[in-house]
Amino acid sequence: MAERVLTRRELNRATLARQLLLRRERLPVARAVERLCAMQAQYSLSPYIGLWTRLEGFERQQLTRALERRRVVKATLFRLTLHLVSARDYLGFAGLWFPAQRTQFSADLDAATIERLASHVAAMARERRVTHDELHELARPDFGDRLWRVRALTPLVHVPPSGTWKHHGRAELIGAETWLGRPPTDAATGAELLVRRYLAAFGPAARDDLLKFSNLRVRDLQPGLDALGPKLRRFRDEQERLLLDLASAPRPTADTPAPVRFLPKWDSIILAYADRTRVLPTEYRDTVIRKNGDVLPTFLVDGVVAGAWREEKGRVLLEPFAPLPRAARRELEDEAARLAAFHQ
Repeated sequence: MAERVLTRRELNRATLARQLLLRRERLPVARAVERLCAMQAQYSLSPYIGLWTRLEGFERQQLTRALERRRVVKATLFRLTLHLVSARDYLGFAGLWFPAQRTQFSADLDAATIERLASHVAAMARERRVTHDELHELARPDFGDRLWRVRALTPLVHVPPSGTWKHHGRAELIGAETWLGRPPTDAATGAELLVRRYLAAFGPAARDDLLKFSNLRVRDLQPGLDALGPKLRRFRDEQERLLLDLASAPRPTADTPAPVRFLPKWDSIILAYADRTRVLPTEYRDTVIRKNGDVLPTFLVDGVVAGAWREEKGRVLLEPFAPLPRAARRELEDEAARLAAFHQ
């Protein structure tokens, strides 16, 4: 039997439902972060705004407490960028992601050197907090100008206040097992967790979308795809790509109303797909995603990116990419006033 074809609008509504963007929900912070799979955290305000736009009654101290109480962690993960994930998910993701990264480095550096460096970093961070400068000096003789690699050798988490609202100071890191009291899982367990969390947060999605999100190889993720494969539903998009999804995940109808929503810089909904058109119209891609990798804070109208915004002197200013219907403009202005109050 041929797979059912899902229209772009149906995929949009599925993504909005998974991303808590059709209605705000009441959830503990760690559970909300798990529902979202992983939240980009290069900019300290972004996860706070991302949760504000998705959770009913969210207050900034809720995320700060979750970080301080080690229920949520900030760490380098997918695509070698900073993410917020729940503590228990981090141990699963790390068990997959770090060994996969070390294997990729072996293309131009011998495995023994990589393992020696990884062991040295792990030993340092097991006993005390370390800085990126220390790690870079340690790795410079072997990694040369590719010092970013040292962040992918062994699981390290940022110690608060790194990750908290408006904190832009030097980060201190510590070994994940020291911080969380448990070691990472094995890679196969991590692969199954990642496939399940990704589809729950972003599905239905193609395998290429998952690879784009994680920057892992097919062979890294195959154990997870194999483990969940018999339980997954299969669809096609309008380009005939094969889409995978969890059987019980929500797939609202195309005519489901979607409220306006504000997204922070680097929100994962913009970056989670190889084909981003379900949320980001093609004509706005180069405006939103800059050549230097920066991603603008945006707002959604009828579920898709319709403009950018910025906070300035206590106000949230709107920059629509095209004229907006009057009703949408009023709704955006009301939501902008609430977001401005959240910034104070």
